[in-house]
Parts: sequence; structure tokens; C-alpha cells
Amino acid sequence: MHPLYVDFYNYFNGNQDYFECHEVLEEYWKEVAPGDKDHVLVGLVQLATGMYHWRRSNFSGAARILTKSLHNIKRNEQSIFLKPLNLPLLEKQLLQSISQVEQHKPFHSFKIDIVDCELKKLVDKRILEQPKSDEHFLLHKHMLRDRTEILNARAAKIGLTKGNSGKN
Repeated sequence: MHPLYVDFYNYFNGNQDYFECHEVLEEYWKEVAPGDKDHVLVGLVQLATGMYHWRRSNFSGAARILTKSLHNIKRNEQSIFLKPLNLPLLEKQLLQSISQVEQHKPFHSFKIDIVDCELKKLVDKRILEQPKSDEHFLLHKHMLRDRTEILNARAAKIGLTKGNSGKN
């Protein structure tokens, strides 16, 4: 199984680092089905994003993105990426989360039930190896992470764009 796919469940079920879930699965999605916004991996990315918004009390954003996730997952129920999961339970957990978010209830995490023994073993191993995360960092990760690499890549892209436009 692809390490980024395993890492998604590691972060989701381990320390509930939903921001990192989004990052690793988006990277994997870009390898598997770049640009296919209906792909089931997008639905799982949306699940993590919705949980991140809910933890931060962004109820409208959480409700919107969790609902998109549920619709995506339902559309893709036969996907190979969902076969390792207890899909009826995941859909039930998503519906419950959406209901709680719509009622502005406090954040409540859940674990994705993995029924595939190989994936479960890989995820459980990674969870045990994972360092503990600070709640404050998990809550504000999008603002606290080191963005040097992102900013450098953006600056390089802008430089290339300016350089190309000057040649025409």
C-alpha cells in the first residue's frame, strides 16, 4: 500500500492531525488522479479538511466540506480506496458529524474503522512510531508550520513567470 495512503489513516486515527491528513492525501491524489475532483481521494481529503474546520469552530466551513465529503464517498462506494474501510460506519460517522456541526456542537473526533488487516497493521505500526502532537499546534497548524519551502517554490514560480513574460 502506498505510504501516503497509509499516512492519511495514521494521522487521522493517531493524533488527529487533519491538516497533515489533507497534505499527504492531496499529494497522493495528484499522483493517482490529478485534476479529477470527483475522485474518492478528494472525498477523503475533504473529510480531513472538514474535521480541521470543525476543530477550529468554523461550523459553516465544516458543514459544507463534510457534506461534500459524504456525497463524494457515496458516489464512489465501489472504489478500491474504500474497500479497506467499514464504509457503512464511516458514512454514519460522517452523518453524525455533520449533524453535530450544524448544531454548533463542540468538536468530536472519530476513528476510521479499517477492516483490511494489512492496512490496519501498517497504520497501527505508524501510530506507535508517531510523536505526540501539541493540541495548540494541531489547532493552528496552517499558521504555525514552516512555510519556507512553499514560499521559495512560489517565488521561483513567480520569477519564471516574470522571466517568460519578458521574453515575449
